[in-house]
Amino acid sequence: MDEFALIDALKTRFGSAALSDRMPVGIGDDSSVNILPPGHELVSSIDTLVAGTHFPAEAPGRLVGYRAMMVSLSDLAAMGADPLFVLIALILPDDQSDWALEFASGAAEAALATRTHIAGGNLTRGPLSASISVHGSLPSSTAVKRSSAKPGDTVYVSGHLGGAAAALRGDLKDAVLNERYWRPKARLDLSTVLRLTATAAIDISDGLVQDLGHVLRASGLACDLRSKDIPVFPGASLADALYGGDDYELCFTLPPSDHPARQRGHTSWESLGIPIFPIGEVTAGSGITIDGQPPPRTGYRHFV
Repeated sequence: MDEFALIDALKTRFGSAALSDRMPVGIGDDSSVNILPPGHELVSSIDTLVAGTHFPAEAPGRLVGYRAMMVSLSDLAAMGADPLFVLIALILPDDQSDWALEFASGAAEAALATRTHIAGGNLTRGPLSASISVHGSLPSSTAVKRSSAKPGDTVYVSGHLGGAAAALRGDLKDAVLNERYWRPKARLDLSTVLRLTATAAIDISDGLVQDLGHVLRASGLACDLRSKDIPVFPGASLADALYGGDDYELCFTLPPSDHPARQRGHTSWESLGIPIFPIGEVTAGSGITIDGQPPPRTGYRHFV
């Protein structure tokens, strides 16, 4: 299938995920056109997943497409943003039309599940990889940044950690852990309450210790984690939860419950009925300790 026939086939495979009243111009033109909600700011990010580094080269396209979308959308969730649209660039070795169409099916499933729209992208030949540029919105001046944690804040995580790392350690043989790796959920369900209450946030892609470390460095602060309070996914180890990554849960800081900033808005964590787990406190200083001791390692690094 040539490039232009494949583009038409991909558009068909994306189906309703490529249509939106907020997107008057979508796939098929030089650029897409999207309408930003009044009084909102645009939030953008991009992720690239490379075969052999971020997913097994022999992995089915549908699994990769779903995972690539959720991994990329997770960055919007960490900022407290709501998704609008994505752009997808695929690099395909030789004629991988069937794989690309399966990728599109997985991407469309994730888009529909998160009310995100696929606005277009690019195709080219080369080593197998997928890049997804995500774009969302939030009310002006409400972005949750890494740099705004405060002494006295409590550190939380939004779910159990380590399942994806345990799956990779077991060569993706366990069905439950396998699901945890291939079908992460971008925590967009937390976006609204996060931007109303959190002081800082990050998604957990490279391991809790490493990603929380980014927040602490940006905020110029320290934290001691309580190992007994880390929510470890069944079948995973504490080391998986601390250093493994690929969970795409959120790590965030909240002020004390009696702090005025905690009372903003009309949505509370309690009203969501979604469990969150307190795992440590932010203090003056720098760096992370675990039960009072420095961690023996950090997490995944691309260029080390």
